[in-house]
Amino acid sequence: MTLDVPFDPETDRVLAVTLDPNTIISTDPDEVHEWRVAIYDLLQDNAFRPARVEADGPYALHISISGSTILFDVRRAETYEPIVAHYLSLNPFRELIRDYFRIRDSYYEAIKSGSHFQIEAVDMGRRGLHNDAAETLRQRLRNKIDIDVNTARRLFTLICAIQPYAKRLDAHESGLPTVLFVCSMNSVRSPMAAALARRQFPGKLIARSAGARSGKADAMVQSVMEPLGIDMSVHTPHTMDELVRTHFDLVITLSDEAENAVADRDLDADAVEHWQVEDPTELEGNRDTRLAAYAGLRDHLSRLIRQRMDALIANGSQST
Repeated sequence: MTLDVPFDPETDRVLAVTLDPNTIISTDPDEVHEWRVAIYDLLQDNAFRPARVEADGPYALHISISGSTILFDVRRAETYEPIVAHYLSLNPFRELIRDYFRIRDSYYEAIKSGSHFQIEAVDMGRRGLHNDAAETLRQRLRNKIDIDVNTARRLFTLICAIQPYAKRLDAHESGLPTVLFVCSMNSVRSPMAAALARRQFPGKLIARSAGARSGKADAMVQSVMEPLGIDMSVHTPHTMDELVRTHFDLVITLSDEAENAVADRDLDADAVEHWQVEDPTELEGNRDTRLAAYAGLRDHLSRLIRQRMDALIANGSQST
């Protein structure tokens, strides 16, 4: 590890944290709030850099969970271009995570009782747990990701916040229909479509999204999806080159560029369809005008998805 090299506060830090909506799933506002608080605390003060790679920060960190493994996907903050990804087993943290929630509940009870002595005792235990967890996390990330103690403490808190709500669904073994939405940069149309499909058909299909080329998350998407209870701040744009899964029951392209890119690739898909939808980023006007265009796209996609996925699930195939 290169912790003997001082962290540069301008470059050796994380500017954005996103969570994989396919593996970290909750519609409970309290749970989502806990994630957001943990992410906010981490972003406020951290020292972070990938080890053994030549890459300039600052960075974006995308987190997903599969089974008992957490994935830290480190990207360039400006472009979301992948830098390095590291898998970390959660098994060594099981007891620490259980203790975290036990001490947290004890702390809340102590606050309710108003006992200063009890609050102080629980708080000491909480600090000790965080110190032990931070050291374990730094050891497990040795030669992978360099972080200081305070960052490790905050990252452990985030792991605790998301781990209980990770959906242990293996896409390769689930038997559910798999759908891939593709647009130009995986910034607007395809992530909106995948999120809407997951919301409308929870537990009935697996929806992914990708771009023909690299893009950047769009704040307008977050604004129009939030009223539906969909948190798009967790989205990180991906390209088709980053797809782990190669077989899909249905691939839906949402731009001419995506249609051409899918045609040029050797994707294993039972069916490929092209949906002609408007790109709201091309509209000029004030914020309200543009938001209306994004909302219009959202509603249009919602109707198309409802009709198409109903048929997909009912028929058990791609035949409409």
